[in-house]
Amino acid sequence: MEETYTYRLATVNDLQDIIEIEHASFTLPWTQEAFYNEIVHNQFAYYLLLETDGKIVGYCGVWVIIDDAHITNVAIRPEYRGKKLGEAIMKQAMILAKRYGSARLSLEVRVSNYVAQNLYRKLGFQDGGIRKNYYSDNGEDALVMWVML
Repeated sequence: MEETYTYRLATVNDLQDIIEIEHASFTLPWTQEAFYNEIVHNQFAYYLLLETDGKIVGYCGVWVIIDDAHITNVAIRPEYRGKKLGEAIMKQAMILAKRYGSARLSLEVRVSNYVAQNLYRKLGFQDGGIRKNYYSDNGEDALVMWVML
């Protein structure tokens, strides 16, 4: 039987699941406090969740500031990767950004993360520039990418 996936916005009740996915996905994970502040206090932030059978399997953070949107983070539980769920949640994030008035969407990605870069290019993102020494764990540069919505 094929799994059915749904999307919804995160609440503070989802923090534990978000933190689990975050820690399984990144060498420099955000703290629970950082996500709490995003969900509760940041008027520009939207955290989109991807669920199946009541289980949160991925999330994507989007800041929408007037006509400009920015992806803060996107992650899928390791056991759910390889099912095109990253692509699916990115498409939903693009729809959300456009719905809230954004004309363009940007993000940063490690210069070594070719898998993510290929996904973003598939979705229409273009290379915009380099942020030198962006990642504090190893000083790696970030590639800035953007797409018109």
